[in-house]
Amino acid sequence: MKLEKEMYEQIVENLHDGLYFVDTNRTITYWNKAAERISGFSAEEVVGRSCSDNMLTHVDQEGNSLCKGMCPLAETITDGKLREAHVYMHHKNGHQVPVSVRVSPLRDKDGTITGAIELFADISNLVANELHVKELKKLSYLDSLTQLANRRYIEKELQGRFDEKARYNTSFGVLFMDLDCFKTVNDTYGHDAGDKVLQFVANTLAGNSRPFDLYGRWGGEEFIGILRNVNAREVEILANRMRSLIEKAYMMYAGEKLCVTVSIGATLVRDPDSVESLLKRADLLLYKSKAAGRNCVTMD
Repeated sequence: MKLEKEMYEQIVENLHDGLYFVDTNRTITYWNKAAERISGFSAEEVVGRSCSDNMLTHVDQEGNSLCKGMCPLAETITDGKLREAHVYMHHKNGHQVPVSVRVSPLRDKDGTITGAIELFADISNLVANELHVKELKKLSYLDSLTQLANRRYIEKELQGRFDEKARYNTSFGVLFMDLDCFKTVNDTYGHDAGDKVLQFVANTLAGNSRPFDLYGRWGGEEFIGILRNVNAREVEILANRMRSLIEKAYMMYAGEKLCVTVSIGATLVRDPDSVESLLKRADLLLYKSKAAGRNCVTMD
C-alpha cells in the first residue's frame, strides 16, 4: 500500500498540467511542479494561502475577477458539479497566462464535499512565440527589451498585409496602444521597474495573441497589434480583451504592487489606406482614448 501511495504521489507531482487542491474555504493545500512552472509561484508561496487572497488573480474573458467571487472552484464546492472553463491566471512575473481549467469536487468516504481539485493547462502561444523570436533575432527584427517585433518589422508586416489585401481582398485591423501615465512609474520606481513593466505587458500581449496576429513594440511605451482576417466588431473585441488583461496584470517590485493600464486606438483597414494613413488614424484614435479618461478603446 505504501508503494502505491508513493507511485500515486510521483505521478501527480510530475503531471504536465498544473494541479492544486483546496479545502472548502478555498485554502490551497497542494500545488504540483507543473503549477509552479506555469504560474511562476512555488508551492511554498501558495500552499496555506486562500484563493480569496487574489494571489493568482483569475479573471474571465471579460476581465471580471473570479478569485473573490463564485469562481469555478467555489461553484463546484457548492454544488459538486464538474466544470471546465478558460480563464486567465496571474503569473508571478506580472503577465496574464490563458489557462484551460477542469474542476472536480473532493469528497470524504461519506460523500461529503471536503474541497475541490483544479487541473489547469497553459494554452498560450508561448511555444510558437519562441520560434518567432528566434526568426526575428536572425533578421534583427527583435526588440531586445520586450522580445517582441521591433518597429522595423512592424512596418514590414504592415506592408505585407497591404499586399495580401490587394491580392486576396483580405481585411486586417490595427491596434495602436500606449501605456497610461508610464512616466510616473519611471519617476517613482526607476527605469529598472519601468523596463520590467514593459516586459510583463509584452508577455501579456504575446501570450494571449492569436497565432496569426502580430504584436510589436513601436517605441517607448507604445505597442502595435496587427490583427488578420477580422471585421470591425472582432477588432473591438480583441482590443478590449487585451486592454482588460493588461489592466488586471501586475508585478511585485520592492514589496509594492505595480500595475498599469493602456489606451488603445483601434481601426480596420480601408480601401484608400496606406501604411502611413492607417497608422495615423490609429494614432489619432489612441489620443481620443487618452482624452476620454484613459484605459479605454476608441474604434473607428
